[in-house]
Amino acid sequence: MAGIPSSLRELFYSFSDGNGMSNEPLADTSEQVYISPLALLKILKHGRAGVPMEVMGLMLGEIVDEYTIRIVDVFAMPQSGNSVSVEAVDPVYQTNMLEELKKTGRHEMVVGWYHSHPGFGCWLSGTDVNTQKSFEQLNPRTIGVVVDPIQSVKGKVVIDCFRLINPHILMLGQEPRQTTSNIGYLTKPTLTALVHGLNRNYYSIVINYRKNELEKNMLLNLHKDIWVNPLKLLDFDEQKKNTDETLESIKKLTSLYNKNLSNEMKKTREEILLENIGKIDAKKRIQNCVETLLNDSILTCIGMPIQNNITQIYTLLCFHIFHCILFIFFYFRHHDKYPIFLGEHNITKIRHIFSQ
Repeated sequence: MAGIPSSLRELFYSFSDGNGMSNEPLADTSEQVYISPLALLKILKHGRAGVPMEVMGLMLGEIVDEYTIRIVDVFAMPQSGNSVSVEAVDPVYQTNMLEELKKTGRHEMVVGWYHSHPGFGCWLSGTDVNTQKSFEQLNPRTIGVVVDPIQSVKGKVVIDCFRLINPHILMLGQEPRQTTSNIGYLTKPTLTALVHGLNRNYYSIVINYRKNELEKNMLLNLHKDIWVNPLKLLDFDEQKKNTDETLESIKKLTSLYNKNLSNEMKKTREEILLENIGKIDAKKRIQNCVETLLNDSILTCIGMPIQNNITQIYTLLCFHIFHCILFIFFYFRHHDKYPIFLGEHNITKIRHIFSQ
């Protein structure tokens, strides 16, 4: 086979189980995407703000090597979509935004895009695949991140990262990625994602989060309670409105609880347990409403005198500061006419000056 051209030789080996013999490096299963806490918070905040519509944006970072992609920041795009897909990327807005970010010191390049799937999991639709294809035409290492802001809760973010599979590799019966290590772990695919082409049209990439000391402190202080928060008082009209709504809900729940009690007298324990599954527990709701109402009332009663005392102290302090400033101004203007020295007689003189 020495006289066969290299292109024909590669094609021959690809059809004869030669693993392709391609010069292009295969993607690796140990490739990881590192998302900074700032970028993750921006993605979740943008996704929550767009519910129930889909939103999208671009991710800034760097492609470190063949196994690492780092995302440091994101910015939102003015596109939104329905529950199926989002619109295409606006190139004019993207260019202007990148120029403005360079002025602020953000010189990272676009390494991919993100969009939200509010309530229906992480996967790529047909339109998403076309959008990802347009990104990979510019750079084959770009990625697409999908986040679900509805299913995401505190301590667990429903997010996944995808990249398209080359259809020519699948036609030759080869694996789209090679496995060289067991670093990281993949998100377990859902049935919906498998139906929509996961591991056939696109594959998932491991997402990791790397935090420095400043980012750790930022996350720890994000929802940190401050001791003065309970002393803050709501507006009287707003407090009255909340109290009236709570009392009205207690009234409705009480009638519902009485109705449930009358029905439970005629049924067995098993029937009561089966009927209460998935329904409102009126007793627990009443307890929560009463506790909330009592806590708000107690905090208001305690906070009002404290706030009034603080207001009086602040007013008195401002009054004394004003008199000191006035005295200093008057002294420097008339120190030749009224020389001031330390002593009891000077205090009498100062009082005489202010009385004039």
